Amino acid sequence: MQRFLFRRALSSLASKRGNSGIAAAEVVASHRDEYAEAIPKMPPFDYTPPPYDGPRAADILRKRLQYLSPSLFHFYNKPLNIVEGKMQYLYDEDGRRYLDAFGGIATVCCGHCHPDVIEAIINQTKKIQHSTVLYLNSAIADFAEALANKMPGDLKVVFFTNSGTEANELALMIARLYTGSQDIISIRNGYHGNAAATMGATAQSNWKFNVVQSGVHHALNPDQYRGHFGTDGEKYAKDVQEIIDFGTTGRIAGFISEAIQGVGGIMELAPGYLPAVYKMIRNAGGLCIADEVQAGFGRTGKHFWGFESHDVIPDIVTMAKGIGNGIPIGAVVTTPEIAQVLTRRSYFNTFGGNPVCTAGGHAVLKVLEKEKLQENAHLVGSHLKDRLSELKEKHEIIGDVRGRGLMLGVELVTDRQKKTPAKAEIAHVLDLMKDMGVLVGKGGFYGNVFRITPPLCFTKQDADFFVDVMDTALAKL
Repeated sequence: MQRFLFRRALSSLASKRGNSGIAAAEVVASHRDEYAEAIPKMPPFDYTPPPYDGPRAADILRKRLQYLSPSLFHFYNKPLNIVEGKMQYLYDEDGRRYLDAFGGIATVCCGHCHPDVIEAIINQTKKIQHSTVLYLNSAIADFAEALANKMPGDLKVVFFTNSGTEANELALMIARLYTGSQDIISIRNGYHGNAAATMGATAQSNWKFNVVQSGVHHALNPDQYRGHFGTDGEKYAKDVQEIIDFGTTGRIAGFISEAIQGVGGIMELAPGYLPAVYKMIRNAGGLCIADEVQAGFGRTGKHFWGFESHDVIPDIVTMAKGIGNGIPIGAVVTTPEIAQVLTRRSYFNTFGGNPVCTAGGHAVLKVLEKEKLQENAHLVGSHLKDRLSELKEKHEIIGDVRGRGLMLGVELVTDRQKKTPAKAEIAHVLDLMKDMGVLVGKGGFYGNVFRITPPLCFTKQDADFFVDVMDTALAKL
């Protein structure tokens, strides 16, 4: 990859300096050292993937366009064909290595193809791949116990699902059944899924179709960067009380929020907001739902769950993504009392609690603890955030650096005072970073925020390489 970039740079140098008459070898000799210094060096990694002999990117893209949903999109001008992953690195069809700073959208927490997780999945698959929760199996019970032991308060009953969307759908239904009310309050800019109830709770037009979405009220977002009240969470919270007073009967089903809005651009809720809102919601008879699909499982560093940094205990917690390190599994955790509402009828999920998925999820939890990945997220994430903040001082286009642990956001703006979203610029930087060996996500309502959510085995050397690559790419704008 570096040879390709070197040749491209030489071509640029030749055209800029009028070297058309100079032999290529002389250009190489003249500028090799200059260009080598300009490309950050990826940290060494002791693994070489076997040669790939499968379909090439062009063939896969052709089939994808013909047979898969037209709603699917991809990053980069030239889509990547990723064929292998190892811990914090990914490999394409040509064996090129990339630092994965996106983690499959905050999903790969303990590393791609972690041997302990793979072993647990294989061993369980050899015994039984699927039966039904109508029979007993130790995998689901053991994982449920382990999860419950990671929860505060009386959050001890676990319902397994297949995804975050499904977990949030179930949580909203539980809140409505338990309270006998229908009104749900969520926060603007939040994302909770793409099914019926969750699309209603989602508050971004980018992710909402024109279908019936009733019974949801969207409160003012406690946005510390663009919000009217800055970091004063209690002032934002007053809008929730006004919604209860003027938009409902005064009794509501519940409130759902992320502690850090993932799809919304790694937006951390203003301090003081959640304690104030939780009190209002409970006074109105509602339940408080914490969406931990992206912020959970140690990603934020100091705490295992994102809501813990706000000193609150929810009534219901939802999770997915990091719970399985890439396995399709989600969960809802609530109290024994609240869980009883699902016995009024028969709640059933064919694959929720599948033995292979729960065995894999339990292995993920063990790896997080054994390898102290939460602590690593705090240490490496703090270092990375410090370095990104230094980068902000250097590049005027960086408007904000935010987040916790290894859930960080960098917002690009063309004007710091007006906070004008740099949409075109971020797409260009994304491609440049890919060319230098770094894969990172983007999001936010305006699509101008880098979403940095790597596997939690990310090292300080990886963090330094990431920042150096971003620095180099931004300098090319």
